[in-house]
This record gives sequence, structure tokens and C-alpha cells, in this order.
Amino acid sequence: MFLDTNKAQLRSLDINDSAEFYAWSCDRDVTQFSLSSYAYPQSKAEISTWLSGINANKACVTFGICSAKTDKLIGYAGIASISSLNRSGEYFILIGNKAYWGDGIGTEVTKVITDYGFNTLGLHRIELTAYANNPAAIRAYENAGYMHEGLKKEAGFRNGVFIDKIMMAILAPDWQGIDGCLSPEFSN
Repeated sequence: MFLDTNKAQLRSLDINDSAEFYAWSCDRDVTQFSLSSYAYPQSKAEISTWLSGINANKACVTFGICSAKTDKLIGYAGIASISSLNRSGEYFILIGNKAYWGDGIGTEVTKVITDYGFNTLGLHRIELTAYANNPAAIRAYENAGYMHEGLKKEAGFRNGVFIDKIMMAILAPDWQGIDGCLSPEFSN
């Protein structure tokens, strides 16, 4: 499956992507705002094992982010903790290749996956948390239509200090009301 934006193509991940994931996991700049699992060293074999089963998790939809210009894998994103009962999920993204930071790919990918969550998966709510000291991520989420819902005080621990997390979300009716929402197409 492919979803396209102006700057990126989204595709499924597989075991052949393990070299990129391993390189990202070794770079603290890349993983500082990511999952806690990146705080511990991971072998190439562990990453390969994780990638070999990633598409089997029915509570998570994960896409590899490839540069539209080079077709090179530069990150991954998706929706985790999908609840069919509550029709909700939690958005995540990691741009692992730092050469692509700050050029709007995060906003584009957030929009296209949010649209996929609402219009293909039938979700009603998509939420996320962002570290308060990561203004670029917060801005990308705001630009994609996510609204601030609250603050989780000192919910993260990085570089020896506790950091607040910003809780954000968007509901399907709000998404449909956003000017320029992507449905029924997935590209801008």
C-alpha cells in the first residue's frame, strides 16, 4: 500500500529496513523524543525481529516514510493502540534521517495518516503526546489540525531531567471541517 504526499511516499515496512532503523536507534538526536524503548541499546537482530512482525499487529498501522525525490526510507509513522470499541488510536512519527528535518514532511505525513485513520480505519479520535521541549513537533501537529487538550507534568525523563508532555488530539468531525482536508484523496 502506498499513500503519497508532495514530499513523501508511505509504504509498508519489512525486514529489509533494519539497517536504517539500527542507524536511527544509535543516534540520540533522532531518538530523544521517541519511545522509551530507544533508551536501551538494540541489536540489528532485535530490530529485524521487530520489523518481521510489525505488520501483524492489528492494533497498530505502521508506514515507512520514503522521500518522494529519492525513494529512500527516512522515517516511519502510524497509529498505535487502535481500539475498535472506542474507535480511537494514538498517532506517532519519527523522521530518522536528519537531512529531512524542518522541511514540512512531518506535517504532510501527519495529515495523510490522520486522514487514513478517519476515512479508511473509521476512527473517531486520534490522539498523541509531544514533549513540551519539542516545538517543531508541536507546530507540525498544530498545522495538521491537532488541538491541545492538556499537559502531563513531568511525564518524560530525558537527559537527566523530567519533561512535561503536551496532550493533543483531533476528532473526525473536526477533521472533516478543516479547510483542505485530504479525503477522498490522500495527496495534497
